[in-house]
Amino acid sequence: MTQPEALKHLLHLVAQGEMSPEVALNKLKYLNYEPVEDFARIDHHRTLRTGFPEVIWGPGKTVDQIAQIMQTMRQQTPIVMATRIEQTVYEQLREKVAGLHYHPLARICFVMNQDEGDRPSPTHPGIISVLSAGTADLPVAEEAALTAELCRFRVNRLWDVGVAGIHRLLNNRQAIADADVLIVVAGMEGALPSVVAGLAACPVIAVPTSVGYGASFNGLAPLLTMLNSCAAGVGVVNIDNGFGAAILAGQILRTAYRLAEREM
Repeated sequence: MTQPEALKHLLHLVAQGEMSPEVALNKLKYLNYEPVEDFARIDHHRTLRTGFPEVIWGPGKTVDQIAQIMQTMRQQTPIVMATRIEQTVYEQLREKVAGLHYHPLARICFVMNQDEGDRPSPTHPGIISVLSAGTADLPVAEEAALTAELCRFRVNRLWDVGVAGIHRLLNNRQAIADADVLIVVAGMEGALPSVVAGLAACPVIAVPTSVGYGASFNGLAPLLTMLNSCAAGVGVVNIDNGFGAAILAGQILRTAYRLAEREM
């Protein structure tokens, strides 16, 4: 049965009263995908299943492939996002994709169906605060911050508050107290998440970066530091994975909101 036939059959069952709308919605979560030529299969129903739409990973794809995927997705997704897009790739993409926005520090480009400027307005409750240890960590930190904003969460940024000048962090304790989830991005020895977790009453997502001298092994040293944190409440994502940290933070807040709704 093709995707249109399956959808028509599902709607017919609902119309005849043989299936409830709730059961139909659950089945729609796993409806088929849409192919793009022979190189991609777009999962249009990922938002229904997980709360977030599919996101395009830029490296390894041609400009034409990225453009075709974005054009296909924008027909059914309010915001289409591609990560790890270099400036030279964006320059070619904007000739093919109308209304394309680009943020070079985060290396993210996106299109929105609604005219909301260069950022969508937040619609989910909760605050995600993103902290970076140093200026060199900003590309990964900004990837996390912008991803969270594109997922319609409110984001606070706190840059360059690493442990080498701990007073910079301590002078911003209110920002830590106000956050509902903290994303802490650090390279070198990666000590900042442990310090922040010792001050915070909310989950801390640690992001190791590949910033550091030779013995940091391109981020392996901060990764191990974060995994061995003596502070409770720290979860760790992969090296330079600001995107993954933002999605995890969003899932935490959305789960908390669902639990609160059940208790009402």
